Amino acid sequence: MISKEALKEAVRQAKEAGKGRKFKQGLELQVTLENLDLKKTEERISFEALLPHGNGRKRRVVLFAEGEMALRAKEAGADLVLSRAELEELGKNPKKAKRLAREYDVFLAQPDLMPLAGRLLGRILGPRDKIPKPLPPNVNLQQALERYRKLLFLRTRDQPAIRARIGGEEMPEEEVAENALSVLEALETALQKGKGRIKAVYVKTTMGKPVKLGARG
Repeated sequence: MISKEALKEAVRQAKEAGKGRKFKQGLELQVTLENLDLKKTEERISFEALLPHGNGRKRRVVLFAEGEMALRAKEAGADLVLSRAELEELGKNPKKAKRLAREYDVFLAQPDLMPLAGRLLGRILGPRDKIPKPLPPNVNLQQALERYRKLLFLRTRDQPAIRARIGGEEMPEEEVAENALSVLEALETALQKGKGRIKAVYVKTTMGKPVKLGARG
């Protein structure tokens, strides 16, 4: 098992290796997997991981809502609230919808707008792992927004590997290590169904060299 102390040391080394850039870099966790056949749909890995300290940048949230939920969402700090009419307009304007998908990180919707959001924007948001998530009518929106800003959706793509931004280089090493542990624990839960196993774990800055921690489990 990789300990928090080992992850803290890897983060420290990754920061050191990535020094000298003129911009603030992110910190990334890379996990390589083995014994997976990605040609088989049932062996592809997808899971959610909650980063307790966020990933070092504010993730922007769009909420499709009307009426009371729309008012509460604006008060709670949603970055953008769009009505049914505005959602329908997006469905007619793919260029604008693609720009929205690039500029925002998380998409949420009140339950009755979920089918419409999926039908109109699914082909644009789906490949970006940004399909809208439903919010119950009586949810505490401030808490929900805070949670979704820290929630990552991760999956294998064309390679047996997982990559996740787990912080920024300005964040304390302990916080980044705790974020990394959260991702690894969620990944291990996803792998418990007998689909492959972790081969190696790396931490790196955006432009730096990877620091290898080794195999787990």
